[in-house]
Amino acid sequence: MKDALLQPQVQDYINQHLNADPTELLLRGLPFEDIDPKLIIEQIEAKKRCEKKLPTWYKSENIYYPNKLNIEQTSSEQTAAYKAALVSGKSLIDVTGGFGVDTYYFSKQIEQVIHCEINTELSARVAHNFKILDAEHITCLSTDGVQAVTELKTPLDWIYIDPSRRDQSKQKVFLLTDCAPDITVYKTVFLKQSKNVMIKTSPLLDLTATLRDLEHVKEIHIVALQNEVKELLWILERDYTARPHIKTINLLKSEHQHFDFNIDKESSSIATYSKPLDYLYEPNAAVLKSGGFNILNQKLKVDKLHQHAHLYTSNTLLEFPGRRFKIEKVLPYNKKALAKEKIAKANITTRHFPIPVKDLRKKFKIKDGGEVYLFFTTDTDNSKIVIVCSKV
Repeated sequence: MKDALLQPQVQDYINQHLNADPTELLLRGLPFEDIDPKLIIEQIEAKKRCEKKLPTWYKSENIYYPNKLNIEQTSSEQTAAYKAALVSGKSLIDVTGGFGVDTYYFSKQIEQVIHCEINTELSARVAHNFKILDAEHITCLSTDGVQAVTELKTPLDWIYIDPSRRDQSKQKVFLLTDCAPDITVYKTVFLKQSKNVMIKTSPLLDLTATLRDLEHVKEIHIVALQNEVKELLWILERDYTARPHIKTINLLKSEHQHFDFNIDKESSSIATYSKPLDYLYEPNAAVLKSGGFNILNQKLKVDKLHQHAHLYTSNTLLEFPGRRFKIEKVLPYNKKALAKEKIAKANITTRHFPIPVKDLRKKFKIKDGGEVYLFFTTDTDNSKIVIVCSKV
């Protein structure tokens, strides 16, 4: 069936119907009597999902796709490239290889890479795709990755694992102990076989609680793509006993925003506060996930507006890992003050404010969009305010 799906006429049909409605195609009937129509529809749906997420695969001919769930679960090319930049050496094993996007990018940095995938059909598809992509020094093993690690005769430079976040009922899970394999059970085995272990986890995990479940954590990377946190990366190093560094990255189209700090520095940092000054700063999603609010305040020489608002201000425009705004006006929160401004359209954000954005829009009759930015928040005196801004 694999060869049938890769026939030129079938591939042409797939490419010509990437924007078609799958249900309509099934009702109309597909022109291939010897191939299950659902298999072709599966290829169409999966490839379409790769257009922006996996452009290298999407643009390559004769790629054999898994089901769309595998595509949903795989890393994007941007986050895979970021992970690959963190590793070096001669050998790496990807314990839970999946569709192989991370493996492919690791192979650009590592001489010998092993891709483990227990699903025989998926493993075969990935091996085929690696040949198409000229990734010749990746070895694909259709086997249990944990077992493959335990059977290794020589140590590796890196072990990478992305535990499955679906239970037996295909429902989403995110706690380490609920994922498969359970990394808390095998962490000692991995660190015995390799000095360096990288674990990819859900962005929903609590950093402090997860640190209690793991050992020898050297770094925690919080990876956001277009200001949405996509994954947490835990770098374990054998015999490492110091406190970990947190490294945040926000991968944007025009730039990459970084902010790093030692996890102990946050608790020892003392925040400074101010009324809104000339400029306003909103941390990106990766920084917000990190919890490094006081150390951000201290390292970047900006003041907080309120302990729980996570907005910052300064008199001069500074580099900042997030959005930057010029403060035009600061208004008290009341209908009369805002009505005077005659703002019909604006981008609204709330920070430590009791009323949701949709209710504020309804109350003040403000449409979404435009060049005006309104921050509904709380100041150092616990007064509700509205900060009128323009984006820098």
